[in-house]
Amino acid sequence: MANIPASSGARSSLHGQWSSRLAFILAVTGSAVGLGNIWKFPYVAGANGGSAFVLVYLGCILVVGLPVMMSEILIGRRGRRNPVETMTLVAQEEGSSKRWGLVGALGVAAGVLILSYYSVIAGWSLDFIIESLTGSFQGKSKEEVGAVIEGLNASWQRSMLWHSIFMGLSVFVVARGVEKGLESAVRFMVPGLLILLLVLLVFAMTTGAFMQGLEFLFTPDFSALTGQSVLIALGQAFFSLSIGMGAIMAYGAYLPQETSIPNASITVVLADTFIALLSAMIIFPIVFANGLNPEAGPDLVFRTLPLAFGQMPGGIVFSTLFFVLLSFAALTSAIGLMEPAVAWTVERFGLTRRAAAIMIGMVIWFVGIGTALSTNLMSEFRILGLDWFSAVDYLTSNIMLPLGGVLITVFAGWFMTRKSTSSELGGDSGIVTAWRFLARYVAPIGVLLVLANSTGLLALITGD
Repeated sequence: MANIPASSGARSSLHGQWSSRLAFILAVTGSAVGLGNIWKFPYVAGANGGSAFVLVYLGCILVVGLPVMMSEILIGRRGRRNPVETMTLVAQEEGSSKRWGLVGALGVAAGVLILSYYSVIAGWSLDFIIESLTGSFQGKSKEEVGAVIEGLNASWQRSMLWHSIFMGLSVFVVARGVEKGLESAVRFMVPGLLILLLVLLVFAMTTGAFMQGLEFLFTPDFSALTGQSVLIALGQAFFSLSIGMGAIMAYGAYLPQETSIPNASITVVLADTFIALLSAMIIFPIVFANGLNPEAGPDLVFRTLPLAFGQMPGGIVFSTLFFVLLSFAALTSAIGLMEPAVAWTVERFGLTRRAAAIMIGMVIWFVGIGTALSTNLMSEFRILGLDWFSAVDYLTSNIMLPLGGVLITVFAGWFMTRKSTSSELGGDSGIVTAWRFLARYVAPIGVLLVLANSTGLLALITGD
């Protein structure tokens, strides 16, 4: 490999590149903004002290999420290949072992597994668009609204149908390539997502509980925080940015050399955080206006909110808009999860992009059958006491993503030379110096704490 170029400027991506800095920012923001922001963040914040949790979350985004994201992007642009080949190329270029390619493979595998169950949950959002349009939630009791999601979970035919439709949409976008597929999709969907959020925010202002929602979200009550809450905030910050799963590295491979990685990363982090907070500013007023529980957990979106929409004037319109929003967010994340595996397949086997997208889509669809059947035909099936969906979710979220994230950051911070990282990040500025410190010392420790907490190792060490 002695002929490997000394910088990414001498190496071009085999898949094309983003047409502009804005296109890259929209793509990475779209990948980062998903169900984790709109579905998960509000209920996690609600269950962990509200505003105090938000402040800790913002701190974790700054000292952990941002350095890891910058590390992924700079490695991706340095290698300009799929995550497996990129890690191998850059490692050898830096005089390290080609076994670092296994870290890229870990990210690609994590993306495939995550999308296998993400697609099923996103399918619920598509189903709920139809339920909302047909007035299924209007004037219904808590039990009747709950019966809608229970009926969906009980029907393997409906779960499989929506899972198949969502995967078909994902394959269609990714098969069209970087500019015609990924870029065209995010140029439409990310601004559309923001417009839908702003429309729903105006609606939340009319509920009569908007100030109560803001107070819950932005007035700190640190007495509600626990050590566990801090670790949950750290984990949420890490996972909400879609880091550690190869998507950001793959997108970085298509980034023009003249684009500033620090500036683009900061913009993406700010946009992702803004959308998470905006989602909470919409959801909490609706919840409080209807006397519902902000700590309702995962049920907040598929049980609590439909119940609230069903009791409000114009509920059909706003319920439909909300689930369209959720579906948009899910699709922009799905194409980011799928892209690394498709890029690897194209480069490894020499397939056309269309053939690779269909093949990877079929693999993901097949693995997702387990999740679609977890609540019906396979409800008794267990892996170490967990159903299929929970087992795959645990493996990816609690082990693969934190492990991938910490290894990527350690590689960028410790195994890449200062000259290499500085050339990608734009010289030895104050931002680069701060990145280097955080990537070497702070971010790896933070991610290791998440990994230790999620696997139960931290409780074993502390005796809690």
